[in-house]
Amino acid sequence: MNALERIKLRIKHLYETNPQIHVNISRTHPKLDLKNDPAVITGVYPHVFRIEEYSTGEAQSHTLQYTDIFTKQLEIVEIGEV
Repeated sequence: MNALERIKLRIKHLYETNPQIHVNISRTHPKLDLKNDPAVITGVYPHVFRIEEYSTGEAQSHTLQYTDIFTKQLEIVEIGEV
């Protein structure tokens, strides 16, 4: 099993057992900068997953790619190092 498959399985497991997570996201397009912010995994799909966060005071949904973890644009604190 390669690293990407392990990431997918870990995210799917979190989604099914405890979707409340904390994320660190730093990307430029679209601009998103979160530091240890709470979020909820709202969907898991073959190539992407969705989260909802409230950093602006209102619910904001984001679609993220599993590869964002490889490029260090995304860290799910509960997963730790991959």
